[in-house]
Amino acid sequence: MQAFSGRFLHLRFRSGVTHRVEIVERPRRTLSPADFAALEAACRDVVAACLDGRQLDYGLFAPDGLAWDRSVVTLIRDASSGAPVAFNAMPLLPVERGGVREEVLHLGLVMVDPAARSGGLSWILYGLTCFALFVRRGLRPLWISSVTQVPAVVGMVAETFDDVYPAQAATRASFAHRHLAHQIMRGSRAAFGVGAEAGFDPVGHVITDAYTGGSDHLKKRFDAAPRHRDERYNRFCAETLDYDRGDDVLQIGRIDLATARRFLSRSVPRHAVPQLAVQGAIIALQAVVAPLLQWLAADRPLGRLRPVR
Repeated sequence: MQAFSGRFLHLRFRSGVTHRVEIVERPRRTLSPADFAALEAACRDVVAACLDGRQLDYGLFAPDGLAWDRSVVTLIRDASSGAPVAFNAMPLLPVERGGVREEVLHLGLVMVDPAARSGGLSWILYGLTCFALFVRRGLRPLWISSVTQVPAVVGMVAETFDDVYPAQAATRASFAHRHLAHQIMRGSRAAFGVGAEAGFDPVGHVITDAYTGGSDHLKKRFDAAPRHRDERYNRFCAETLDYDRGDDVLQIGRIDLATARRFLSRSVPRHAVPQLAVQGAIIALQAVVAPLLQWLAADRPLGRLRPVR
């Protein structure tokens, strides 16, 4: 089953026989009060399972609740019991480039119930949400950001997305990377739990003493942080970040057609390709084909663009 809320993304579907997936853009705006309350409770259940009953107090779970108005939330439930097993919250961070207001998709918080961590869910929690939003926005390139100290995540971002700085060997920092990083650190620290007192190295994109703004529970030692299969990323983190102090790296990259092609060919399990193709076609129909057909129907009104004669 799939549904849309106006111009915002909203998908519901089964991933194989074991999981049900829901992807909602700006859920507090697009869901009914009852559906929103159920989504929020499900996400809190996953946090409690991951943190031995504790809760977070930043991002989605900040007291003001504003992040629910500007995030894309992906929730995965067990298909048989309906119990939530994982979620991802990707805030859309406001930026400006060339005098034009844009949004950067922040890869955000991912939490998976320890009992479900071997379930192969990463392609849904990371790539699928980004792919769906990219298609929904008419295949226009979309900037992404990621803040982490986990080598596995640093490597995943570098290998999944394009034009990623730092940690992607072929990419050097451009003006766009520097400019977006400056804006994110100036105005969006609360989205990823970094306090105002944390420092930032604009050359290396390293956030120093990052775990003071609500994300304290997520701080790791290097020997406890999940490794990437490519030793280059493990070495990069060990040499760049001070784990005793609590450093993070801010990566900036892009989703474009090359990213989407790589995701479909490398990350999506073969059994999920047909279903993903259907979902992608439906999103593209609404985002690209339907507006084009409506525009070409010159004898019908189209809001302020073509009023009733």
